[in-house]
Amino acid sequence: MSVLRLGVNVDHIATVRQARGTPYPDPVEAALLAAASGADSITIHLREDRRHIQDHDLARLTPVCPVPINLEMAVTPGMVDIGVAARPKYVCLVPERREERTTEGGLDVAGNLPAVREACRRLAEAGCTVALFIAADPAQLAAAKASGAPQLEIHTGHYADTDGAEQAAELARITAFAREAQVMGFEVHAGHGLNACNVGPIAAIPDIVELNIGHAIIARSLFIGLPAAIAEIRQAMTVARRAALG
Repeated sequence: MSVLRLGVNVDHIATVRQARGTPYPDPVEAALLAAASGADSITIHLREDRRHIQDHDLARLTPVCPVPINLEMAVTPGMVDIGVAARPKYVCLVPERREERTTEGGLDVAGNLPAVREACRRLAEAGCTVALFIAADPAQLAAAKASGAPQLEIHTGHYADTDGAEQAAELARITAFAREAQVMGFEVHAGHGLNACNVGPIAAIPDIVELNIGHAIIARSLFIGLPAAIAEIRQAMTVARRAALG
């Protein structure tokens, strides 16, 4: 069975911290606990408005994290400068709007190809492996190939927010898109809105090798603890993958 990796996003530990302006809860502590509890990587999104993760979180986490860091960032010169200086193993380029609650929709690579290509070039030269967070849109796939990024993360928000026939149609679209992306040479990831109840059909897609999940894990951890929340979603992923691959 092909192993499906789990990246755990700890942004919302920092959201709670920032709500009161205290030094706790510490997302670095959460990241280390997540790594010890089976996370294959740790995702943090350093937003331009610094609403949760702060620069000092990245600086403190980088030298101590025992698993790879996946740094999400906007495609701006300033953010790329930070990525180049920090040199995390992975960088995921995402869209970012100040008014949104969280990252909504995929990156418009086709409409911003020169900037995306330049960001990919600079980050690759710094030793970072770059992923593009995009919707399952063939036009974006062609542009992503032209950008030089070796990885894609499929935005699963619409899948997570729907049900019935609409969700089934979105799942079919994601499945076909993942297959095409893999054939084109991309390593394919997925994430956004996934939880223990809806992750199974996405985890069953054989061309997807990594899922990045944050909000659902952090929310569940309030009731059962972070190690148990990670184990719960890992179990849901594993059961679905095994069933799909026989």
